[in-house]
Amino acid sequence: MQQAQTAISGRLPDIDQRDLAWYVDKLLQFLVFIGGISAIILIIGIFTFVTIEGFGFLLEGFSFKEFFLSEWWEPTDEDEPTYGILALVAGTASVTGLAMIVAIPFSLGAAVYIGEFSTGKTREALKVMVELLAAIPSVVWGFIGLSIMNPLIIKLFDVPVGLNVLNAGIILGLMAAPIMTSIAEDALKAVPDRYREAAEALGATRWQVIYKTVLPAAKNGLLGAVLLGVGRGFGETMAVLMATGHAINIPGSVFDSVRALTATIAAELGETAVGSEHYQALFTIGIFLFLITFVINLTADLIVRGIRKS
Repeated sequence: MQQAQTAISGRLPDIDQRDLAWYVDKLLQFLVFIGGISAIILIIGIFTFVTIEGFGFLLEGFSFKEFFLSEWWEPTDEDEPTYGILALVAGTASVTGLAMIVAIPFSLGAAVYIGEFSTGKTREALKVMVELLAAIPSVVWGFIGLSIMNPLIIKLFDVPVGLNVLNAGIILGLMAAPIMTSIAEDALKAVPDRYREAAEALGATRWQVIYKTVLPAAKNGLLGAVLLGVGRGFGETMAVLMATGHAINIPGSVFDSVRALTATIAAELGETAVGSEHYQALFTIGIFLFLITFVINLTADLIVRGIRKS
């Protein structure tokens, strides 16, 4: 009888521990679910807020031809305010395009070296340095463009102003490079080692293995990295505001000052009356930017998912 009671009492703690582990597991599942769904709810909430604030302009003052095809952005004109974002779109596109010209070779080269050549502590140190570059605040990059790149461009190219497309493109390219490097390096790591071994067995050199085997196999992931870099460029605000010169202009060269869409919102939103037509027009630009970045990121995500399935 005593042995039976001892056996039962010895099993009770095990049952309690299993019950506790079950509850803890369910609690963690619930917390993870809340964390995941909250991100979706937050994005929907932001888009709803921006849409509501700009909805009045879309219903009353919006003209597709003027908004997208006119280069005149003069919302403070007392007689006839105009809301054309063509010059702003051209400025944003020119800066982002130059930034990608700077960032793509730098980021892909760094990813190839980290993923294919470096080993051990060297690889870990380089990955940490790339992450540290990504952690630098955008206002610091803008200050670099304003105080260092500005006089340097004036001196090297003999131009009157160094706050232009070239300045912002270089700064934005350096800002986008870290995230592109990380994603590109992950894409290269996802290529199976048997591909490399098969190419080496056929007599290919190290560079031939990378150029003819690894890069083609990782092309979807690399394209996803580039698209995320483009999204980063379109969404950047403070560095672009400080480095472009903030002039409404369709650029004819890299030495022209421009104004970006994001910089326009940042510079003018605090000076407009809440609910005014100008205020609502700025939120309409926000809707346009949100849709552009959403399409870019969705495309990049679909491409990355495609490489994972293949």
